[in-house]
Amino acid sequence: MHIKTPAKINLYLDITGIRPDGYHELISLMCCIGIHDTVRFLFDQPNAAGGLTVTCEHPDAPSDGDNLAFGAAEAFFGETGITPGKLNISIEKQIPVGAGLGGGSSNAAGVLRGLNRYYGNPVSTERLKELGAGLGADVPFFITGRPAVAKGIGEKLFRLEGLSPLPLIVIYPGRPVSTARVYKKFNLALTNPEKINKKSIFEPGWVANVSRYLFNALEPAAIKLCPEIGTAKQALLECGADGALMSGSGSSVFGIFADTGKAQRAYAKLSGCVRWRVFLTHLLT
Repeated sequence: MHIKTPAKINLYLDITGIRPDGYHELISLMCCIGIHDTVRFLFDQPNAAGGLTVTCEHPDAPSDGDNLAFGAAEAFFGETGITPGKLNISIEKQIPVGAGLGGGSSNAAGVLRGLNRYYGNPVSTERLKELGAGLGADVPFFITGRPAVAKGIGEKLFRLEGLSPLPLIVIYPGRPVSTARVYKKFNLALTNPEKINKKSIFEPGWVANVSRYLFNALEPAAIKLCPEIGTAKQALLECGADGALMSGSGSSVFGIFADTGKAQRAYAKLSGCVRWRVFLTHLLT
């Protein structure tokens, strides 16, 4: 059995406060895109090692207990009381690692959904989201994978209608950026989230013109750590993107285009940069 696990982008990301426990409160619009990993489940294979194993050949992705997918499997079996026997979960990576595209969280959600399906859906979707929240803030979003506004630390999800499957180009500028370092660099006192919120995400009709309202409060801090993010963003705009933005805490940048032809022409030009991984894809709505 295998399952495709998509990447996501943040079309909007604002930090609205810091909780006493140190977690950042946020408001974000997340949407899956057509870049995906593949998670494969091998149940009770002859000659396989006993118990649960998680493998991934990507050099920057952890295996076994350090991988969110391993934690997701443990959470599922702990919830259901099922004994898995011999189970290997292998992950084929296409989503860049540490790029703000949610690959690890999507893999974890895929494991929860895949195991639930294999064993006859003993766990409700809402409970899967609760299990996912214990693994990472983005995991509940990937359980359904539908466009949603996330609030709190990302665990409060509100389904969003009206987005179109717009074409986009994603650029991974060649190296990850540490999420912890980006948040450390980010200075809440220098932002004005209330003003930005009122002018964008809550304005009637903004969904139909989402390219005009792209915003990421973490982007300036990330660009200071990785100037190539700003270079990639400018390149997308110069190639005709209606809007461009860094996703999550970086380092990937995406550009939204009005039509597929324009996106294809931009991709042909941008994919010639040997420093970058460039993807031509679209919003999954």
